[in-house]
Amino acid sequence: MVVAKTVLLFVIAALCEIGGAWLVWQSVRQGRPWWVAGLGVIALGIYGFVATLQPDANFGRVLAAYGGVFVIGSLVWAMAIDGFRPDRWDVIGAAVCLIGVAVIMFGART
Repeated sequence: MVVAKTVLLFVIAALCEIGGAWLVWQSVRQGRPWWVAGLGVIALGIYGFVATLQPDANFGRVLAAYGGVFVIGSLVWAMAIDGFRPDRWDVIGAAVCLIGVAVIMFGART
């Protein structure tokens, strides 16, 4: 149950952070209305709260592991929303990040 909760919260956090940053990008770089950036800022704020719901009480550990989730989520977002096609190095790098996330969050603690 803890693993499922951790993964679900990472997915929600990634959607909020990546989606929020994408909305700000759309407003600033792509000429979308200002309120689109405002929605992005709100989503980024929600991300901050979602991260606090992680079962692990160590901020540094959660944020470090989330960095790997962010890498993978950004590539998935880019593929789904922007039509980006990752090359083999993107995929290898994402796999390394995923392994790192698993080690950080679920490694045996002594």
